[in-house]
Amino acid sequence: MNKWHEMTWPQLSELTAAGTDAALLPVGALEQHGPHLGCGTDAQIAEMLGEGAAELTDIVLLPTLPYGCSVGHSQRWPGTIALQPKTLIDVVKEIGDWVYASGFRRLFIVNSHVTNFAPLRCALEMLRAEYDDLMVSLINTGTMSERVKEAHFSDANDWHANDAESSLMLAMAPEMVREELLAESDDPDRTEGCVFSHPVNRTSENGVTGTPSAATREKGQKLFGWMIEDLCSLISRGLREKPPLPHSYFKK
Repeated sequence: MNKWHEMTWPQLSELTAAGTDAALLPVGALEQHGPHLGCGTDAQIAEMLGEGAAELTDIVLLPTLPYGCSVGHSQRWPGTIALQPKTLIDVVKEIGDWVYASGFRRLFIVNSHVTNFAPLRCALEMLRAEYDDLMVSLINTGTMSERVKEAHFSDANDWHANDAESSLMLAMAPEMVREELLAESDDPDRTEGCVFSHPVNRTSENGVTGTPSAATREKGQKLFGWMIEDLCSLISRGLREKPPLPHSYFKK
C-alpha cells in the first residue's frame, strides 16, 4: 500500500515517473453520532475505505481529512467540531494544488459525510478550472452504487448513525460502538414532506435517524465488502479514463 505520509519525496517522484498519477483523499467528519457511536465514525469509514482501495489499486493514499462540514448537527449535543463550507472548500482546493504540484493528475475524493458534498463539489470545480490536465472525482460512500445506496437508505431517507453505519462499525471498528445502547437508540426520520432543510436538533431527539437496533456485524461485513468492491471498480475505471474530447479549457 502506498501511503503518502509514509513515503519520501524520491519515492513519490519515482511513482509518478513510472506512471502512477492517481491519489485518493478520504474526507470524513467529526460529529455526534448518537448515544452509541463514536464521533469519528465518518472519518473512520472514509479511512477504512481508502486503505482498502489503496491495497487493491494503483493509487496513493493521502491522510484522511477528519473534519468536515457538520454545522447542521447544531450545538445541542457535545462532540461535533465542524468546518464552515467555505473553509472545507479552501482546504480541499489547496490540498489539490499540492497534489498537482507533486506530479499527480488524477484525484479521487472519497467522502463519507453527506453535507460535505456541496463544498467538495465546489473545490472540484475550482481545481478542474485551474488545471487543464487534472481530473477530479468525488465519490460519496453511501451512494457509490445502487446496492450500497439501498443498504444506507433502508431505514431512513435522512439516515445518520443508522442500521448501515452501526453495522459497519460493529464489523470494522467495534471499539467505536457502545453495543449496550444500540437497542434504545432508534429515532425515526421526521424529514419526509418537509419543504425546508432543518438542522438535526429539530429532526432528531438523540442525534440518530434510523434504526441502529437492527445492526449486526454480519450485515456490516457484507456491506463493507460491497463498498470496497464498488469503490475499487470506480477507481479502476477512473485510472483508464480519458476526457471524452481533447479540448483545452483555456483555448477554443
